[in-house]
Amino acid sequence: MSASTGSAATAATRPVAQAGAATNFWAIWNMSFGFLGIQFGWGLQMANMSAIYEYLGAKPDEVPMLWLAAPLTGLIVQPIIGHISDRTWSPRWGRRRPFFMIGAVLSSLALIAMPNSSALWMAAGLLWVLDASINISMEPFRAFVADLLPAKERTRGFAMQSLFIGLGAVIASAMPWMLTNWFGVAASAPGTIPSTVKLSFYVGAVAFFGAVMYTVLTTREQPPADLAAFEREKAQSAGFLAGAREILTAARAMPATMRQLALVQMCTWFGLFCMWLYFGTAVATNVFGATDPSDPRYQQGIEWGGVCFGVYSAVTFVFSFFLPPLAKSRGPRATHALCLLAGAAGLASVSIIETPALLLLSMVGVGIAWASTISMPYVMLSTSLPAGRTGVYMGLFNFFIVIPEIVASLGFGWVMNNWLDNNRMAAVVAGGVFMVLAALLVMRVQVPTEVTA
Repeated sequence: MSASTGSAATAATRPVAQAGAATNFWAIWNMSFGFLGIQFGWGLQMANMSAIYEYLGAKPDEVPMLWLAAPLTGLIVQPIIGHISDRTWSPRWGRRRPFFMIGAVLSSLALIAMPNSSALWMAAGLLWVLDASINISMEPFRAFVADLLPAKERTRGFAMQSLFIGLGAVIASAMPWMLTNWFGVAASAPGTIPSTVKLSFYVGAVAFFGAVMYTVLTTREQPPADLAAFEREKAQSAGFLAGAREILTAARAMPATMRQLALVQMCTWFGLFCMWLYFGTAVATNVFGATDPSDPRYQQGIEWGGVCFGVYSAVTFVFSFFLPPLAKSRGPRATHALCLLAGAAGLASVSIIETPALLLLSMVGVGIAWASTISMPYVMLSTSLPAGRTGVYMGLFNFFIVIPEIVASLGFGWVMNNWLDNNRMAAVVAGGVFMVLAALLVMRVQVPTEVTA
């Protein structure tokens, strides 16, 4: 099925709300609020997992492989959940909201279990469970906004998601530091997972479940325009083989805009993954001077790395207010390129900083890049997608996020060991180089006219 014929063939699956019913501020607020909880889960993971692995005995070149769960579960789960949610309709719960709830319950349980890992294999296994669970909730949220908002309102919708992503990550990333310095939580035995990390994960479990349920209870979905035709399509695509064929068909009929954005996403997320893998431990070893995880400076550095992540997330929160007018005046393509260059400058500057407080300035550029990364590509993509296939294409789009992460998980350990001498800071700078490549590539993307109007 081509992209041009897909819209007509599946018009019955388009929700009534796409005509533009849910466009006021509070409606967009409600439909996006769940991302606050989702990002709480991601933020805790990104700021703490590499350190948790090293606390449990992992070496720097072993860390990328231990992160393999994150991209691989996304590669498998997101297109499947996207396809199933496209074919789901419940008069009571709607299309996407059942997946929000299932993912929230499973993610909250995994967050509670994660910091109690007693061995490396246990932490790695729980990361698989946690990532799969978060993906069950997250992928339908992207399609949710495209379902409920017309094309010209989607910039506001995805920017609102950026706002909540930034706010959730600010609190989650900085929470271990806040618990130590604001609330006086006692330090744990050297070389063990800190009690501040454990408490942060418990709070994250509550925040994840509560925020997602708020969206479930405050936002209603509209039924397909032609419910009978929707049920016929659902019956035709039932079963694993039929679903797999439809996903493969959708991949072959990928719109041109999506193909062009693929390289942009791959370079961007390779750069981000380098940062997430090594920034916290780079701060601990290269800036604070810790020699190993049993050094008290190691926990101090990891906590300050979390504060840095909190700052870039705060910048994301603030900058999300400026993205819609900036994209309107400059266009989403140029806006995204400029934001990526700001992120590249931020990561490159980390290598010459010796004073911890100055790292916060570097995070301004990273926050600008992150705000754009979680909104502008989806703005450019959403209008190019055939109606009724938003979920499966959003899932497929995730391939261009997880493929570079899988490559990094499988191969970057070798690079660290053989080229970078296990220098964590060099890995962070490499992330900035990939962001420059992404900024150059985005300027060749053909943006649908509905987005630029």
